[in-house]
Amino acid sequence: MPRRPSPLDTEQCRQCSSFADYAKVARKKAFEESAGEVSSSMGPQRTDCPLDKDELGRGSWGLLHTIAAKYPERPSRSEQKDMTNFFHLFSKFYPCDHCAEDLRRELRSDPPQTASHDDLSQWLCRLHNRVNNKLGKEQFDCSKVNERWRDGWLDGSCD
Repeated sequence: MPRRPSPLDTEQCRQCSSFADYAKVARKKAFEESAGEVSSSMGPQRTDCPLDKDELGRGSWGLLHTIAAKYPERPSRSEQKDMTNFFHLFSKFYPCDHCAEDLRRELRSDPPQTASHDDLSQWLCRLHNRVNNKLGKEQFDCSKVNERWRDGWLDGSCD
């Protein structure tokens, strides 16, 4: 079955755009097609659509931090090599092209630290903070990485 045309066919892919970007393109196209009459609402947002850039990023970071949280404290050489390979493969197949290229640059300048659970979790937190910095987002306190991704907050709010 052929793929249904999308307003973004001539723009970036959905995985490279946020929903807000996608909505802007769709509104502009609707405006052009209706000769100046733009609907004040895009209608209810569905929850079963392909992930946009923001959803993909949140889900990916959640997965990566959870993998790091479950990584052994004393991994074997094979596990260390596999984890390093995982990050390189992840960067090769990540669906957002410019995000994937940025990750590959980060991996070249600061390769995954896979000697222990703590090394991997802290390395990933620093990587995530560098990406957040590029996006103008808040930095995460890496001393709290195990509370956030492995053990739950000390106040018991995750119990």
